[in-house]
Parts: sequence; structure tokens; C-alpha cells
Amino acid sequence: MHRLLAIIERDLRRFKASPALVFMSLIMPLLQLVILGYAFGGKIRHLEVGVVDHDGHVPAANLTSMFNAVAANAQTYETHPYTDEGVAMADLRDGRINGVVSIPPTFSRDLLAGKNPSIALIADNTDQFSASALAASMQEMLGAYDASGVPPRATANVSLSVVEVYPYVPYIQYLLSGTIVLSIFLAAMMGGGIMYIDDKSRGIHEGYLVTPVTKLELIMGFNLSGTIKACISGVVLVTLGSVIAGIPNPLDIVRLANMFVLVVLTSLALISMMFLIMVRIDDPVVPRAIFGVMNTVLYFPSGAVYPTNAFPGWMRALSSVDPFTYAVHGFKSLVLKNTGLAAISTDIAFLAVFTVVTMAAATALFKRTL
Repeated sequence: MHRLLAIIERDLRRFKASPALVFMSLIMPLLQLVILGYAFGGKIRHLEVGVVDHDGHVPAANLTSMFNAVAANAQTYETHPYTDEGVAMADLRDGRINGVVSIPPTFSRDLLAGKNPSIALIADNTDQFSASALAASMQEMLGAYDASGVPPRATANVSLSVVEVYPYVPYIQYLLSGTIVLSIFLAAMMGGGIMYIDDKSRGIHEGYLVTPVTKLELIMGFNLSGTIKACISGVVLVTLGSVIAGIPNPLDIVRLANMFVLVVLTSLALISMMFLIMVRIDDPVVPRAIFGVMNTVLYFPSGAVYPTNAFPGWMRALSSVDPFTYAVHGFKSLVLKNTGLAAISTDIAFLAVFTVVTMAAATALFKRTL
């Protein structure tokens, strides 16, 4: 019993000697509860909808006013007027808006003639959650419009025709983008974080410090070697994952080339982030606790499993600075919509700037001492 108690006491003392590990052990369950509780479910809000009014008469204007009223109150979506449906469709395909409402030129005439006119909702169905929420909100709004008594002699009801821009997207395809980013993150965690700390704990790191290699060269060398490992993991998920998920034309050369560019940028961003976090840590136990927290804090708020429009304000603020968010959005555009790099220029710019900033910060914090 004394030997058993001695083992228990030693292990508890070791645990107590790492305040960061104690903190992570206590806070992690609460953090998962909060993050996961808001990352799944919730009412989707602030979708971007383009409205194209080809009619321009009073009944159509009244309908547009109701769109704006719903946008101001329920906030499920925000409307943007368009005069050219081609421009609206281009913005829809590039991901700038989530749907396009098209009011036909004969809308008012058909309504007054009792012919049950229909308006079209052209939805970006690569995100089934947002598309369904948008269609349900429009249907509810049209019910109120029909009951509002547009001219008394009109006995017609307005119906909604939902048009999906892309073929049906199964949930496994929706998850693929997040899975690609997660695989890159795991490679960055192992190759750029844990191995670096293990080298420090074993004394291997000291060999670098007695060489004339500069701090920047050391950090860049660590980052590039870790990026190569992360890229290998990302490329495997990009190719095999696309085949398994049933992505149309999974081996399209142009799309694979675009995705490879995003894989490299994502790998650089995440590896640089790993080194920024690890550069001043010496305890090999701490990184394992940190990575568990980061997996929750970075992955779930990114929109990989559920649209960010359903998140509360504080969580949307978190996702706006999360590199996962931009990587996931970029991969979704390339995988599900087969767009080009121009459509994800914002994602590319954020990842590039994030890489430069984190690498510079890691270099500045790196201690060239034993």
C-alpha cells in the first residue's frame, strides 16, 4: 500500500507542478459544452439575399417591402437589390450572397388576374441548412403576403419556386472541407508542435542553438518541414476524400491544382500558429492539453459542421479571426462549387497575412539560449 500511495503521490505532484495542465483539465469540459452547444443547431440569421424585381409595379413593390420588413425584424436574411439577374447569379456562385429572389415581369398582372403567380428563390444548396432556412422564411413571408389582402379583387395566392443552383449535396460532402482542414491541423499539431517540444525535452533542440543559423532561418526551417508533412496529409484527403464523398469529377486537374494552392496556404498558416504557441513552452505535457482545447475552439466555430450564421455574436466574432473559418470556406467553394481562386481571394489573403504575422511573432519570441 505504501508503494502504491507513493506512485499516486508522485503522479499528483507532477500534475500539480503544471498549472497549465490543471487549468486545461478543469476548463476543457466547460469549454466543450459552450462551443459544441452553440456549434450545432440554433436559428440561422443574417443570410445575404439578392432581390431582382423584373416587374416594378405596386404589388411587386409591396412584396419587396415585406422582404425588407422581415430582414429588419426576424433578421433571417438581409436583402440586396439587383437590377441585373446575371450579376446576382455571379455573386451567388462566388459565395457573396446565399440566394437570389427573382420576381417575374408578369407578377403584378398575373396576381391581379387571379393566376397564382410564382416567384423564384435560387438558393445556394451547397449549404442545405442555410438553403432550407431561407426557403422556410420565404414561404412564411409569402403566407403573410397572401393574407395581407393585396387588392380585394385579387383571389390569387403567390407561390414560391425553389431553384437549386447545384446538384444535391449530401452531408458527407458538406463535411469534407472541414475534414481536409482538420487533417492538416492534426499534421501541424504532430509535426509542428509536439515533435518540436519533444526535441526540446530530449536536448536535440540544443544542437540548433550552437550553430550560426539565425532565428528566422530556424523558424522558417521548422515551418517548411512541418508544412511538407501537413501538405502530404492534406493532398491525401483532397484526392481520396473527394472520391469517397462522391464529389463529381474528383480528379479534375484544374480543381486539384487550386485545392493544392489552398492546402499549402492552410498548412503554412496552421504550422506558423503552432510554432507561435509552442515557441516559449518547455513542458512536453502542456501541448497535449492545449491541442485538445484548440481542436474545439478552432474547428467547431469555423462553420465546418454547421453554418456560422446560426452562431451567437461572440462566437461569430471568434470565427472571424479563426484561420479554420477561411480555410473551410475556401475548400467548400472549390470542392462543392468548383469555383476558381478569384472567388476565394479573401480567404487566400487572410491565410497569407496570418502566416506572415504569426511567423514574425514566433521569430521575435524565439529564445536563442540553452
